[in-house]
Amino acid sequence: MIYTSALVAILASCFLSLLIAPVFLRVARKVGAGQRILSYVTTHAHKMGTPTSGGVVFIIPVVVISILSGGLHRSLTIVAIIILVGYALIGFFDDFIKISFKRNLGLRAYQKVIAQTALAIIAAMFCSKSRFVGSTIAIPVIHQTVDLGVMYIPFAALIFIATTNSVNLTDGVDGLAGTLSAIYFTTFLVIVLLALNSAIESGNTLYALELKSFAIFLGALIGGLAGFLWFNGYVASMMMGDTGSLSLGGIAALTALFLKNPLIILVVGLMFVVTAISVIAQVLNYKLRGKRVLLMAPLHHHLELKGYNESKIVTYYAVITALMSVLSLIII
Repeated sequence: MIYTSALVAILASCFLSLLIAPVFLRVARKVGAGQRILSYVTTHAHKMGTPTSGGVVFIIPVVVISILSGGLHRSLTIVAIIILVGYALIGFFDDFIKISFKRNLGLRAYQKVIAQTALAIIAAMFCSKSRFVGSTIAIPVIHQTVDLGVMYIPFAALIFIATTNSVNLTDGVDGLAGTLSAIYFTTFLVIVLLALNSAIESGNTLYALELKSFAIFLGALIGGLAGFLWFNGYVASMMMGDTGSLSLGGIAALTALFLKNPLIILVVGLMFVVTAISVIAQVLNYKLRGKRVLLMAPLHHHLELKGYNESKIVTYYAVITALMSVLSLIII
């Protein structure tokens, strides 16, 4: 079966992440790599000191499995690895500063944006020049395509910045960002496998090989997230930190761009979008009217203050994301 490699990657990556996690926890506790909690997030005071930067638990298996499966011979997978590691490094520096200086503020906002934008432009340039991607994007529902031409690179860079920061903002409740990301990437794995089957049937061998390799990458990411969530579910033994959330956001954007369907992020990643909008609305309304829309932004913190348990919030978000994932498969 053409899908076997991706399925094996899921199992192998999950197993590897489960092996890495205990080692990471021991090292993190030994060096004091604990999460700093914002003083006004009183509901999370008990989480102070929980090992952070746990994103390495799912990042390492993805890189290892992708390389061992021959991913370095496939352009899409090479770029995916670069983006995964690149955004993870930005996040790691942010986490490192927080841990070293024992504060919740890491890199300055402009420093993050500059670094993220640089990686985004590199990825966008690759996509626009790649014979497997190009500057044409699909419009969901109406099933039309639009060639963005010279506007593709700034458009793609915007997709990266928006998606990356949306996923980053969602990482505020135990298991939330990891669970939503696992559902998100499972949806895109289905889309990749459908495209792979179509490429094989049409005799497009080179594209089929690229898609097969990228499917293994996504499978490894899903499996790695499953292993990570074993330790990240409420109450979390570790947090992914910006190391994990920025890398997930970068790949979330890249995957949609690879499949020429970036607008579908608005559907599959609806709860990421809602999270970002909740923060924007809170800030704008406070600056313009001096009033808050929510008890606390992002939305998941508002729900906590309304009395919802973290596990319940994750369940609500996950169910909505799963339903949106089904809808996305219908409208693409």
